[in-house]
Amino acid sequence: MRSDEVETIRQLTLFSDLSKDTFDDLMQGAYVQTFPPHLQLITEGDTADFLHVVIEGLVEQFSESNGRETTLKVAGNLSTFILAAVLKDAVYLASARTVQKTKLLLIPAANVREALDDDVEFSRTIVQELAGDYRGLMKALKGQKLRSTTERLANYLLQQRQLQGGQASLILPHGKKTLASLLGMTPENLSRAFGTLRQHQVQMTGREVLINDAEELSALAQPTPLIDDSEI
Repeated sequence: MRSDEVETIRQLTLFSDLSKDTFDDLMQGAYVQTFPPHLQLITEGDTADFLHVVIEGLVEQFSESNGRETTLKVAGNLSTFILAAVLKDAVYLASARTVQKTKLLLIPAANVREALDDDVEFSRTIVQELAGDYRGLMKALKGQKLRSTTERLANYLLQQRQLQGGQASLILPHGKKTLASLLGMTPENLSRAFGTLRQHQVQMTGREVLINDAEELSALAQPTPLIDDSEI
């Protein structure tokens, strides 16, 4: 890795509290690589050889069974994925592929487990990372079980609006097929949900979505902090 890449990685929350010795040991054999869009990175059932950290880009985690496929999560900048398999020295329970051009840090799984044993601060940070993953999964599950398809889409658009600066116009970060799967619906149901939102002043052209009245959309979505607030 280049010195500037090492410095960037050192500043990530996951590594910022590590001692220099632990960080140096952790980075032995680690490397940064940029991958093109739509490249499968890992396959469920394979052994977890590396911890993956998204430096730039998006990675879709998905699973397949009996001819069906579902999106489980989309990991964005400065996040890890499949951490639990690395810690347990177990197989991946999901596959992963790039959504767009993506830069990843790959750390040998054995290094991560050794650092976990040797550095108390790293152990605490890992626990926080796992807790965040668990709470994110719980929120997603609550959203799918407690909301209609239209409500799920409306809340997703409001979240993206906030993430992208709060402007009326936003860009969907991935395709509609991935979005439908992520929200737990079929592409046909997603199209119907967008059709319903047109009655609430939401317009879509390609991957651009225009929210003409955020208050009206929020009244439909009825967001709640216990599902939608990333800080809770």
